[in-house]
Amino acid sequence: MVAPPDNDVLWARALHFSHSGSPALTGVSLGVRQGEILAVGGPRGAGKTTLLQCLSGQLLPQQGEVWFNSAPVHTMGPLVRERLRRDRFGWIDPEPALVPELNVWENTALPLMLRGGGRRPAKTAAHEWLERLDVGHLARKRPHALHMAERQRVAIARALVHAPDVVFADEPTATLHQADRAHVLRTLTAAARSHSITVVLATSDAEVGALADRTVPLLDGRRVNTVHLPAGQPEAEGRAACSLSV
Repeated sequence: MVAPPDNDVLWARALHFSHSGSPALTGVSLGVRQGEILAVGGPRGAGKTTLLQCLSGQLLPQQGEVWFNSAPVHTMGPLVRERLRRDRFGWIDPEPALVPELNVWENTALPLMLRGGGRRPAKTAAHEWLERLDVGHLARKRPHALHMAERQRVAIARALVHAPDVVFADEPTATLHQADRAHVLRTLTAAARSHSITVVLATSDAEVGALADRTVPLLDGRRVNTVHLPAGQPEAEGRAACSLSV
């Protein structure tokens, strides 16, 4: 077992994972620096969600290693991984899974209250993040009264409220219209940068990936390196060739 580089908050080596015998990841390795916004790109079925789930400890890779701040996630027991996800990570789904019985600020404050924090400081922190994300005026509304883009901003506030080290965002704008998509992504990236929060973002949208510091493309569970051909190559050969990196 090789320790990860000191400057990587997340590090994975040779990850393999299959769903019901169908390969989702095949030898994927990567490192993510502190405060970096990393986009994991690729079409549907490329393995993006599975990679985020392995990096965040939701899934254990069937082969390979995952390290967070020099701690081996792949050898942790279920309770330790659960605490890691609760205390150090945030997660954003494609569709915001808010608790319908709770209002907006209560949904936002959930990570703090689950850690045993007091209601008053949790409410204050929730209101601060909702204001940053331009939905502070909705704090007392229930999720059913919100538009999809508003609900997704609340989900982002919930993912950021406990000052996590890493936020994992799985296609966070997939269900949104174009204008809402751009606004929500700019809001997420600006909030993360202002607090030096690392973001690992799965997306099949090239415009979304352009907001990241770096993109790791996946295809059929493998990393893809795009190799640009020299000028003057015949048109039949195409503009670029793709090679798989294992």
